[in-house]
Amino acid sequence: MAILRAKWYIGKHTNTCYSMKIPVGIVDDHQLFLKSLSLMLKSFKVYDVVVEALNGKELQEKIELCPVQPSIMLLDVNMPVMNGIETAKWLSNKYPQMKLVALSMNDNDMVIIDMIKAGCCAYLLKETHPDELEKALQEIHMKGYYNADTSNVNFRRLLQSEKESIQITEKEKAFLQYACSDLTYKEIAALMFLSERTIDGYRETLFAKLKVQSRVGLALEAIKRGLVTL
Repeated sequence: MAILRAKWYIGKHTNTCYSMKIPVGIVDDHQLFLKSLSLMLKSFKVYDVVVEALNGKELQEKIELCPVQPSIMLLDVNMPVMNGIETAKWLSNKYPQMKLVALSMNDNDMVIIDMIKAGCCAYLLKETHPDELEKALQEIHMKGYYNADTSNVNFRRLLQSEKESIQITEKEKAFLQYACSDLTYKEIAALMFLSERTIDGYRETLFAKLKVQSRVGLALEAIKRGLVTL
């Protein structure tokens, strides 16, 4: 497991002054990682870790006792007793305003999409560099979501694409809906009565239109733009 290093928050990405700290919660069954992450967030001087739990069940018991409800909740995916997906669904129903962020060692597309469908607005790997984590949390707090794909796209192409209106065909919308499920591309092709090559074409076209580089990024952008219903 990668250990995220701590550093001081000096407002590198923004000039905003914070008069109050942002309350954050962490749920992870690995105590060393949980404590390391908690210390790192505190060192940013922007976040106050108000609850820590080893699984979803323990969180249910502890969160009711919090004097301040977390604005952002960091969730491990694989946990005993009550896993990340179950925990995210419960939090989404009980605390709909809370921003949920999945943290995992697993970069499997289907797992990521399941967490997004459960209510997460971002999915970060545990090996994420502290600078990216800091940036992600800032965007999540300010915008309500974070899509790492957008940050990785060539900036010049991004600027050019912003000038163009995005036109999504009905076939592409249908593909997007299937792409946000656990179906493989081969299964999507069969359901749409199309060849796998045609489906590959839809995928690449939508990657370019939505400025993403992966199926996960595609799902995030489609959900954010209201192009699909979950």
